[in-house]
Amino acid sequence: MNSDDLPFGPDDLERAEQELTEIANRLAERFTGTFTHATVERYVFESYRALAASARLAAFLPALTERFADDRLVALAYVQKPPIRPVPQVLFICDRNAACSQMAAALLGMQARGRVNIRSAGSRPAAELELGVIAAMAEIGADLSAEYPKPLTDEFVAAADIVVTVGCGDACPVLPGKRYLDWTVPDPEGKDMVEVRRIRDELDLLVTDLLTYLPEAADGVPDDPKGTP
Repeated sequence: MNSDDLPFGPDDLERAEQELTEIANRLAERFTGTFTHATVERYVFESYRALAASARLAAFLPALTERFADDRLVALAYVQKPPIRPVPQVLFICDRNAACSQMAAALLGMQARGRVNIRSAGSRPAAELELGVIAAMAEIGADLSAEYPKPLTDEFVAAADIVVTVGCGDACPVLPGKRYLDWTVPDPEGKDMVEVRRIRDELDLLVTDLLTYLPEAADGVPDDPKGTP
């Protein structure tokens, strides 16, 4: 990895490489029999680069990288070897993955109660979530404090049964066999809490309607990363 590719200095890069190698080893063990160590390591380092492009602090990047790489590998495994009893997969996309797509994902999670696998991503991810969004969701019992903006990846789209775009235009790749929905919802960035709550409630209604599009999940059990039933 070249330090010129990252917004941090050589010391941060050297520390990160050691941590990323440890992350790759852990994930390679988790995905034994599904992906080679080389594939896992490539995804880990790619994920680090992708997150580093919009990150403000190097210290949190390794932990976020492990979560992001793991999620990407789970999606890839699902695409390559779908489970016998698949759970519906929904992907929410907005421009920055800092507001609407994060709220929609959390709202669907609250309503679906484990019957759906949910991801969100952004075509141009921000450095962090909007504080007003975190506050508005906390009011209804959804904790987004540990969430982070994620870049849109091909495996996220490929794994999805339904792709919901929230104001990201043509940034989402279009693949056959997917159902695409486009929601016209204002961006909460810079809005006061009254408006953020209104947007949250509008998304909640859309999510309720979305549930009618989803096939029934098999026993409500999330898919295994190796694609087994």
